[in-house]
Amino acid sequence: MTNPKQNPSSVRRGIFLLALLLTSFSVWAEGAGVVTHLSGMLVAKLSDGVSTRILSVKSEIQEGDTLMTQDNTYARIKFQDSGEVVLRPNSQFLIDKYSYKPEQPAEDNQVVNLLKGGMRMVTGLLGKRNPDKVQVVAPTATIGIRGTHFGLLMCANDCLTIPTISGQPPANGLHIDVAAGAISVTNPAGSQVMGTGQFGYVQSPTAPPVIVPPSQGIQVTMPPAISQNNAAGRSVGKERSSTECSVQ
Repeated sequence: MTNPKQNPSSVRRGIFLLALLLTSFSVWAEGAGVVTHLSGMLVAKLSDGVSTRILSVKSEIQEGDTLMTQDNTYARIKFQDSGEVVLRPNSQFLIDKYSYKPEQPAEDNQVVNLLKGGMRMVTGLLGKRNPDKVQVVAPTATIGIRGTHFGLLMCANDCLTIPTISGQPPANGLHIDVAAGAISVTNPAGSQVMGTGQFGYVQSPTAPPVIVPPSQGIQVTMPPAISQNNAAGRSVGKERSSTECSVQ
């Protein structure tokens, strides 16, 4: 029996579909970053808004994922450009947009949303070469970066157990501390630049960002097992010796 001749157009179509499949897999596998440290349960809600997956150390994260830490969970994420984020317990963090291609700086883009809870962030290579392409959005303001390390704590009647110097829980709103570099904090009511060692507060989207004294500032710190590297290198969320009140 003789084999029928293959249709050249079918062969080309098959090769094209295979190449498309491999390309799609490569893009997916590349991801936006990876979980490097984890102390409890971390769940990712996928971009469809319905599907979820449980993450572990070495799990990849994707553009469109909303990362949700559970009770007593701290999670550290390293992005492709070596930028890092550490999340506190009961936080929600959306990777809205992420694009980093070492040879194509024009396509740089990073927009992340702190929907709930607290975080520390150290910007990576993307933020150094294209700082205007990096934004952190919070419920009361948007953070623009200039190559930096900073912490955010969003309180909405859920910070009652967080200690402060005054003995009262932190006020509702966004609390900010800058460990290195500088950030711009902007909302419809105004804009404020905050630099190394400064603390800020944004009560609501209609209240302007303000700088607060260190004695009233809230610094977001993380447990050493999550924040510090075993080998030589930078740490994320390492507690500093100062007079401010730390949130851990």
